[in-house]
Amino acid sequence: MIDHQALGAELHRALRERTTVPPLKGRVPGITIEDAYRISEAMLERRIAEGEHVIGRKIGVTSPAVQDFLGVHQPDFGTLTDTMVYTSEMPISETLIQPKAEGEIAFTLNRDLVGPGITPGDVLNATEWVHPCFEVVDSRIEDWKIGIEDTVADNASSGLFVLGKGVSPAGVDFEDCRMVVTKNGAFLSEGRGRAALGSPLICVAWLANTLGGFGVGLKAGEIILSGSLVPLEPVVAGDHMHVAIEGIGETEVRFT
Repeated sequence: MIDHQALGAELHRALRERTTVPPLKGRVPGITIEDAYRISEAMLERRIAEGEHVIGRKIGVTSPAVQDFLGVHQPDFGTLTDTMVYTSEMPISETLIQPKAEGEIAFTLNRDLVGPGITPGDVLNATEWVHPCFEVVDSRIEDWKIGIEDTVADNASSGLFVLGKGVSPAGVDFEDCRMVVTKNGAFLSEGRGRAALGSPLICVAWLANTLGGFGVGLKAGEIILSGSLVPLEPVVAGDHMHVAIEGIGETEVRFT
């Protein structure tokens, strides 16, 4: 029998001590995605017991570029807490292990979304603001050698994030909006909204419906990170990144 609590404690310890552990896939016989979510929940329970508060959710592995990089070819989700959000400066050298930055569109909800049956139109109607966002993912798994079970158990490889100013979703072309990312003043990458499962709205609908299968809903006021539109980029202290998204705005982050 798989000990979800023990594995959750192991990943929580790695998070706090900024260390890595061997991949779960291969050393935990018979591990399934369902097991991985239970391990992630056990890890989260420890963070909440330490005083962290849930403020939203993140969707991971939505774009072909990220799927190919990680070798994981289906989306997953994790939980955001109040200790993960920063403004324009992010202390990755103090908090993360092997960080990689990605540009995303984030959503702030103004009503609950409870699946199944949630459509992209429902997501649009439930959205108060959309934001340009940098998520800096991290892995407690050695050398990012992850399978889907590893990243799910590890809270969808969550790290930290920066949220730019929110704007109304009215009039945003979620499929065709162009994202441009620069690093240290030089062009790095670009992508369109459709890179994430066809549209970030589809991503959030997928999340609401997937959570509905666990008897959980998205709540008004929560922040949802909808998935990267560009490839992951390794970052170190001293780097500076900027993202601009057509119809939404821009934000930046300096890593320390």
